Amino acid sequence: MSTANAAHSVVEPSAGTRRFAGSLVILYAVITMIPLIWIVLTSFKSPDDAISYPPKVVFSPSFEGFCNLFTTRSRQTPEFIQTLGPPQGLCDSIARSRNMVVAGPSNYVPRFVNSLIIAFGSTVLAVALGTLSAYGFSRFRVPLKDDLLFFILSTRMMPPIAVAIPIYLMYRTIGLSDTRLGMILLYTSVNVSLAVWLLKGFIDEIPREYEEAAMIDGYTRFQAFVKVVLPQATTGIAATAIFCLIFAWNEYAFAVLLTSGNAQTAPPFIPIIIGEGGQDWPAVAAGTTLFLVPIVVFTVLLRKHLLRGITFGAVRK
Repeated sequence: MSTANAAHSVVEPSAGTRRFAGSLVILYAVITMIPLIWIVLTSFKSPDDAISYPPKVVFSPSFEGFCNLFTTRSRQTPEFIQTLGPPQGLCDSIARSRNMVVAGPSNYVPRFVNSLIIAFGSTVLAVALGTLSAYGFSRFRVPLKDDLLFFILSTRMMPPIAVAIPIYLMYRTIGLSDTRLGMILLYTSVNVSLAVWLLKGFIDEIPREYEEAAMIDGYTRFQAFVKVVLPQATTGIAATAIFCLIFAWNEYAFAVLLTSGNAQTAPPFIPIIIGEGGQDWPAVAAGTTLFLVPIVVFTVLLRKHLLRGITFGAVRK
């Protein structure tokens, strides 16, 4: 074997190192997926199977959890149920098997819609404002730039719930309590600092020569920003949007304190789903399973931008 073929790069990992790293990644993925898989399985269990001990891994699938999630039920006597017509669908049939009737829809769908509007609305605003601010810090001479950036970063050092009481009093005074607009503005204000810091790093990687060439060709500064900088910063915008959306989508403390009905989101609603005799765990698991779907879909749709790397668009020298 020649010396050239036997030489080993100090940068390229060895086969053993790659196998070890791959094993760690697979192990980590399996461990983190077990709770999610268990939640999905519980959503298809009956209430009795959900609380059985030892826990059942093999069971007969049931849609009772989803029916209980989307409907409200009331207990009736068997004599009254016999006077009714045939069951109107699967959920009505399941309810009657437990001597109950479907009284109407639950509040899960309105709460889920509130989560969609508030989370995506605040994400769009935070990313838009963060992109403009990050561009200004990256391209212009801003007085006390370092101090301002540190001040923006310092807003993330304090847990948001620490200012919950002042925000609650302020919102109650100005009429933003229990409103979608109030929650969108609140989540936007919390996420803007994160968006500025993340996007500034991405925009710093984009060479100024691109914008200068565009402005020499007759573009205005804003046109150069829209047509040159934004396409190059797609990776950073996608990553920032995901982080902002995850915070707004999962936020619980502010939602509990500032909403109670009209603007209540899904996180505070899911834990209070009460079934007959206690917590309806299949319905809770069903609501959690459906609650995970938008985040997964949003991340999958943006994965191609995330995989491009933060140096996408850099000038090779």
